[in-house]
Amino acid sequence: MTENEITKQLHWEEAILSALKEDIPWEDVSANAVVQTPCRGRAELLCKQNGVIAGLPVFARVFTLLDKQAEIVFHVKEGDEVKKGMLLAEVFGDIRAILSGERTALNFLQRMSGIATYTRATADLLKGTKTKLLDTRKTSPNLRVFEKYAVTVGGGNNHRFNLSDGVLLKDNHIGAAGGVRQAIEAARAYAPFVRKIEIEVETLGQLKEALSAGADIVMLDNMDDETLKQAVVLAKGKAETEVSGNVTKENIARLTSLGVDYISSGAITHSAPVLDVSLKNLRPL
Repeated sequence: MTENEITKQLHWEEAILSALKEDIPWEDVSANAVVQTPCRGRAELLCKQNGVIAGLPVFARVFTLLDKQAEIVFHVKEGDEVKKGMLLAEVFGDIRAILSGERTALNFLQRMSGIATYTRATADLLKGTKTKLLDTRKTSPNLRVFEKYAVTVGGGNNHRFNLSDGVLLKDNHIGAAGGVRQAIEAARAYAPFVRKIEIEVETLGQLKEALSAGADIVMLDNMDDETLKQAVVLAKGKAETEVSGNVTKENIARLTSLGVDYISSGAITHSAPVLDVSLKNLRPL
């Protein structure tokens, strides 16, 4: 297991426990009322909508945290395309743990699968081009580790994970520094030499200034089609290009022929609808 995988699991564990504490602050009074002694049971995870499944390890961990003897038998793999009516998994364990963990487990799985589904549909529109689909930091508070993971399951790529992860100078950074060149020079002087400097530009004038100041990546923000075409030509061979600004599955097609390196979309995390799955047919064994 790599250091990155260990760190990810630690973040997952902390967030899953927090979600369980939110839902079960001291007891599940409903579950404890109807099942007052240990009783092993089985429930079925059913797919109610076509999509891409993501978050199976998180779904399983919810139940094993509540019941160390719980066992989840999956009939699909992470990233599989699933169809309405499919049996996705069987959950075995103490019925009280299944009842108590059901909503939390489904919340994670539905949200992550929804993101993977939306991402897959968006990334598919870029097939045959050199352009990579990126996510953003527009994620649910404290759930970023799950949502960005779901993007990768869906075939997208992660932009910086947090503010410590990379230099990205946006309009307010430029305003605070006094201009495009000043912002780039300040970042170059402060950041470790291994960091690339990315800067957001909204006009061709800003782009030219960013290129002359040595930006590594230019984010072409909310430009119209004609300006984007000119910007790509200007930046070619000088800096990598990223297009950003209200990009969705519905409008990304207009950007596919530009030849940019990256297209970032906040919509793949903040606007993805959940995938409908449910836990049904719980019964004692």
